[in-house]
Amino acid sequence: MNRRVFLKMTLAAGTSALTGCGGALTGHARAGGKPNIVFIIADDLGWGDVGYHDSEIQTPNIDRLAAESVVLDRHYVMPTCTPTRVGLMTGHYPSRYGVTAPAYGAIFRDDTVTLAAALRSAGYETSIVGKWHMGSPPECTPLKYGFERSYGYFHGQCDPYTHIYKTGVPSWHRDDAYLDEQGHATDLITAEAVRTIERSSADRPLFLYVAYSVPHYPLDEPQEWLDLYGDMEEPSRRWYAAATTHMDAGIGRIIEALDERGLRKDTLIVFVSDNGGQKSWHSKTEYDGRYADKPHTVLGNNRPLRGWKGDLYEGGIRVPALINRPGVLEPARCAAPLHIVDWMPTLCRLVGYRSERELAWDGRDVWDALAGRAGELDGRTMYWKTPSQWAVRKGPWKLIVSKGNKAPELYDVVADPYETVDAAGAGPEQLAELQSLLESFRAGDREKADG
Repeated sequence: MNRRVFLKMTLAAGTSALTGCGGALTGHARAGGKPNIVFIIADDLGWGDVGYHDSEIQTPNIDRLAAESVVLDRHYVMPTCTPTRVGLMTGHYPSRYGVTAPAYGAIFRDDTVTLAAALRSAGYETSIVGKWHMGSPPECTPLKYGFERSYGYFHGQCDPYTHIYKTGVPSWHRDDAYLDEQGHATDLITAEAVRTIERSSADRPLFLYVAYSVPHYPLDEPQEWLDLYGDMEEPSRRWYAAATTHMDAGIGRIIEALDERGLRKDTLIVFVSDNGGQKSWHSKTEYDGRYADKPHTVLGNNRPLRGWKGDLYEGGIRVPALINRPGVLEPARCAAPLHIVDWMPTLCRLVGYRSERELAWDGRDVWDALAGRAGELDGRTMYWKTPSQWAVRKGPWKLIVSKGNKAPELYDVVADPYETVDAAGAGPEQLAELQSLLESFRAGDREKADG
């Protein structure tokens, strides 16, 4: 998508679109009011890396799903993996747990109510397939925090074939116990997700959290997927494209499995990336040196947004996302500002979960906006923290503050979605208001995770 088309689409949405997403509530929930929930998260997928954003990468299944969904044009996440996943699983900004970057050790307290735990208490089967990265084995693993079944890998990223972590330690497991498996990680994750759907109970709704490993580095793809991109000159971009299309095929198989079991109409699907695309990567020593002669010099594409994974510019935190519920949510484009921390309060309300104690979520229940009903989101606030930066958004204005002597940056991300004009000098009132808001958010942070 070029800058002119992107800007036209963004501005056409207008301020009025910030109050709702336009998808009409047309149907009824399944018996008991609790749909199956399949939450699919890609790893390092950039804004410009899906077909429905005019990418050269082929994502036919994601595109087909998008055409049938509420496409979330302003869905925000954290700029790296662990923080986004913590925000999803708790409804809180990850800095409340001391998490501002990929983290290990203990992250959650034993009594933390995760999304999985909440849904389980509401009668759901709960399964995670793929990447965990919210605590270290053996103590801090999925079954401790609300999942009944787990399969995939514990750490930040594994080699797609050997399944070892970058430091050489094993990572693959089933039900939190280490496991030796043969095959490509994408195929293993897809196959387990399909098995989970096939064996799911007819008496309990299913929460299936599918966390793919791609297109995060290191990339190593079967030839059948590489052959689709033989005209790409840059090898690592070819690997990235092949990995994304491989994942897309897996998502297609998951949807087919729902169809085959007759569950599709009773299933809510969310698809999102955990952060923006990464620019490049190379290591001579990680993964036992397997990629020393395979520099990943060109990976993701966040254009026309500014920035990369790890940044607080839009390219690092604004990602492809959609929500799908046949017969309930009409296809639409949603320009409302949404955040990864919104999913827990939204899904908990949807299934009727009530906590025994006040959870004080940072996220908001945005279901009314997703369903096209009145939902005042245009003046909402959002917060981000990394080891070296902070950002806060209120309405169209986003403030970025960096450690050191760098001056604060202020952008109107509705009128200027590419963040080309720093308005800090021209908008003293907005600057002062957001600086005060930022300090109030910072007051609720913990300095570091327990681990």
